Amino acid sequence: MADVTALRQAIMGSLPVETSYFGATPDLTRLYLPPAHVKALRLDCHLVIGTRGVGKSVWTAVLGSTELRKALGASVPELDPAEVRIGFAEPPCIDHYPDADTFAQLLGLGIPAYDIWRSVVARWVAGTLAAAIPCSSWSETVAWIKANPEALARLMQQANERLADDKRGLILFDALDRLSHDWRTMDRIVRDLLRTALWLKSYSRLSAKVFLREDQFERTVTDFPDASKLLATRAELTWAQHDLHGLLWQTLINAPRSEQGERLRELYRSVVKALPVESKGVWQLPGEVKKATPTQRALFEALAGPWMGRDRRRGVPYIWSVGHLADGKGRTSPRSFLAAIRQAAEDSLERYPDHPLPLHYESIKRGIQKASEIRVNEMAEDYPWVRTFMSPLAGLTVPCEYTAIEQRWAHDFSSGPGAAPVERLPPQHAERGWDGLRQDLIRLGIFETKKDGRIDMPDLYRVGFGLGRRGGVKPKGLTVVNS
Repeated sequence: MADVTALRQAIMGSLPVETSYFGATPDLTRLYLPPAHVKALRLDCHLVIGTRGVGKSVWTAVLGSTELRKALGASVPELDPAEVRIGFAEPPCIDHYPDADTFAQLLGLGIPAYDIWRSVVARWVAGTLAAAIPCSSWSETVAWIKANPEALARLMQQANERLADDKRGLILFDALDRLSHDWRTMDRIVRDLLRTALWLKSYSRLSAKVFLREDQFERTVTDFPDASKLLATRAELTWAQHDLHGLLWQTLINAPRSEQGERLRELYRSVVKALPVESKGVWQLPGEVKKATPTQRALFEALAGPWMGRDRRRGVPYIWSVGHLADGKGRTSPRSFLAAIRQAAEDSLERYPDHPLPLHYESIKRGIQKASEIRVNEMAEDYPWVRTFMSPLAGLTVPCEYTAIEQRWAHDFSSGPGAAPVERLPPQHAERGWDGLRQDLIRLGIFETKKDGRIDMPDLYRVGFGLGRRGGVKPKGLTVVNS
């Protein structure tokens, strides 16, 4: 049992407590590239779409780091010689791009977002050429590009010609939701950024990559001439079940404490019959462990066993642990998965000290509770209005009739969804009333509509928002009532 205890502690020590990077550069040992993400990282991909927690900000930070770009190696070789600049992201960098308040002030002065974005690009290319353009303030830079279109064109041409045939310049844009609390303004900001990306596309060695949330992309932000040239390069960030298990083991075998890493690599070796390969201080998984193979499944069984109970009727942990963390569109984020596994190890250590495996199946269920709590908090960061409208539904049992939900909303917000106090961007379709709000929650993967018309919720959100399901994972500390 001492070995199992040590393995649980090693799992807890290797998986991060904080699941969000908040713009920080990830550690090299935690760098994991799912095959589905390769297209998104290529230089000819200008538009990357993804929901919360799938890696938009992580890849922005990775691409902005010379060391981490090199680590991608043969997967995306064109990135190694690229010159990369971040044109907007969550961490402030006022010399490289205006912050939210400065951006709002420029818009308030009647300056189109298109000119602001082109000013960001102009500062970037001027820096690569050691050329002097006005940079004492963003309003000054904007005034210069508007007053000097020919000089700007020559600047762009010189920057393009400076790069060799095998070298490219790339500018990245992420976290655009930080720039406005109004959807019409946000639409203009995003649309003009995409127009700027299209403008850059006319230069053979300069390009932009824009990371967008799904709700930002689903609006009318591509209704301008030749937008199809950008849409043709679009990539979506998704994580398959085998990608999540690959990420888990890449993280485990690279535990930061040497003795914990040795224990986890020994467990890995007992299943795979070989140690992973070490390269430049980072242990790397073979292709067999990155795919949905019997070996990958056997590795998780070494942690959690073959069943979610005493027999096969309760489900398979390898599948169950991912499936019960999926949203209403069947998508599971890496943050949710790693948080659930870490919590399962901690719970197993506290509640089931005599269990022969590192993860007890009941602890995996409690891991879902923790992951749901984290996911709800993350969703509230991006969409504060979600918590506003989900709070009145606590205690309901789903699936339930939509009328039961609407009655609770109408009771708490008698003037309709448009009158409810919200921070940042409101629901996209609040002007359509409660049905518009329902559609927004479906688009976010929080609500699901069953074939009989009833509303259901995936465990990922149901548990965190305090709704019940007969026989399902129970929310913490809440009494669940029938609808």
